[in-house]
Amino acid sequence: ITGANSGLGRAAATELLRMRARVIMGCRDRARAERAAREIRAELGERAEGEGGGELVVRELDLASLRSVRAFCHRVLQEEPRLDVLINNAGIFQCPYMKTEDGFEMQFGVNHLGHFLLTNLLLGLLKNSAPSRIVVVSSKLYKYGEINFEDLNSEISYNKSFCYSRSKLANILFARELARRLEGTGVTVNSLHPGIVRTNLGRYVNIPLLAKPLFNLVSWAFFKTPLEGAQTSIYLASSPDVEGVSGKHFGDCKEEELLPKAMDDLVARKLWDISEVMVGLLK
Repeated sequence: ITGANSGLGRAAATELLRMRARVIMGCRDRARAERAAREIRAELGERAEGEGGGELVVRELDLASLRSVRAFCHRVLQEEPRLDVLINNAGIFQCPYMKTEDGFEMQFGVNHLGHFLLTNLLLGLLKNSAPSRIVVVSSKLYKYGEINFEDLNSEISYNKSFCYSRSKLANILFARELARRLEGTGVTVNSLHPGIVRTNLGRYVNIPLLAKPLFNLVSWAFFKTPLEGAQTSIYLASSPDVEGVSGKHFGDCKEEELLPKAMDDLVARKLWDISEVMVGLLK
């Protein structure tokens, strides 16, 4: 699970550990991830790990660095005999204009390209572990995104909301194209939106100081808890109901219709081809 030290990822890690899974937490900040792992173990008690139980493993993974993604995958491939589920959960939300270590716009780089490379490097292990599953966390906000191939890196103009939406549209197009490529392999790929969740993902969103208490009150009243938001990820990772189901999009543990732009196979293939070059899978 990428980004498993907080929010949706942490909730998913906790519940899958409760189901006695061996969970690898791929996190950028090792200290924070270790602290989260200790808290999860304390929450679940002695039964969490050990004889017949699950296991929680922390591994460093910075999706804003292709070098880090490669190192993480190298270690997983060396240490893990199998990989049953990959949950692409980590995300950065509406940050100011920044670039990744490799020069990509931060939201597109982390939310799409980092996960694109990660998934491709782990595909061999996932295929060997079939039946296995890939779960891609997108967002309802994909609806406001467009894939502009002339300015994928937002060099010409940058709008943090638009770029987030574009990265989430890219997640869905990637999931659908990957599902097409994996037909017949026993590896399924599905995307989802978690709904509106109270997480620290929105730390870059500007809310006027006086409105903060009101915003917090509204969020507590109407937003989902991380555990509620993570239910669809957990469902797609573990439920027998979706065995063999692939290339679909889910919300609240149910299949949902996508807008036509998220089902454009030509755009999905073009995005795949360009992404391969951007992350160095194809020279």
